[in-house]
Amino acid sequence: MENLLFGVFEGNGVVIHLAKILMVTMLGTALLCFAVSEIARNYSQVDKLWSIMPVIYSIIVLYHYSYSPRIWIMTILAVAWGLRLTLNFARKGGYSLVPWRGDEDYRWAIMRSKPALRGRLRFGIFNLLFISLYQNILILLFTTPILIAALHSESPLMAADIIAALLIAAALIVETVADNQLFSFQQQKKGLAPHQKRFEVSLKNGFISEGLFSKSRHPNFAAEQAVWIFFYIFGASASGEWLNWSITGAALLVLLFAGSSTLTEKISCSKYPAYREYQKRVPRFLPGLFCHN
Repeated sequence: MENLLFGVFEGNGVVIHLAKILMVTMLGTALLCFAVSEIARNYSQVDKLWSIMPVIYSIIVLYHYSYSPRIWIMTILAVAWGLRLTLNFARKGGYSLVPWRGDEDYRWAIMRSKPALRGRLRFGIFNLLFISLYQNILILLFTTPILIAALHSESPLMAADIIAALLIAAALIVETVADNQLFSFQQQKKGLAPHQKRFEVSLKNGFISEGLFSKSRHPNFAAEQAVWIFFYIFGASASGEWLNWSITGAALLVLLFAGSSTLTEKISCSKYPAYREYQKRVPRFLPGLFCHN
């Protein structure tokens, strides 16, 4: 079993030790999220930690490989990503002085109402296997390129590393602009801020369609996926293997966003008559691609 889980680390004792630490941390976090969410009846506990755990994982690796410029760059980018996302989540009410409180993602309430998940036992199993365990596994997986970089810590920085860093920085800027536009619109929609002319059509329709959202229906989601796709480049550059197992995390993240955005858009279509026309006119993620669905 150990060979199956850790054989990819080529017998490197330090990296195997780190992988075990990260795995135990992940499992402990998953169990904590499950227990707290079941007791508090708030199923956004993983959401609260989504922006924090990759930073913790990266810092753990950096502690053992502080001599590696590549791992320093990866950790700095992970911290920048985590800080930005944490602050954005906080201003939307995601955190509370009582840690297990805070706003719950509205989609979990919708999931609880589905016949297949109705009832405490059924949703509890879903919570354990998907919300708490699978999502925590995914968070660890899309951070694992830093373990590949650790495995090849003697590998010098390449042009690909610099390009990856610049691409991540650009994605973070796009994500910040998109989240700021969305937050501003939502504040105006709730009557918490004066209406701005640039959101006139959005406020009339009930959903944001201006700014970056005129080019992509989910520019923040697109940028979030891009961050971890580009993060993979570091591990590929270090190992010289442009296709390695650590791409699993980024690939599964793309699938998660495809599924979650589909659910979000079904809800939007049911609430806002103009949303279907918006779907036809504006692509889901990347401008110019896949304009419908």
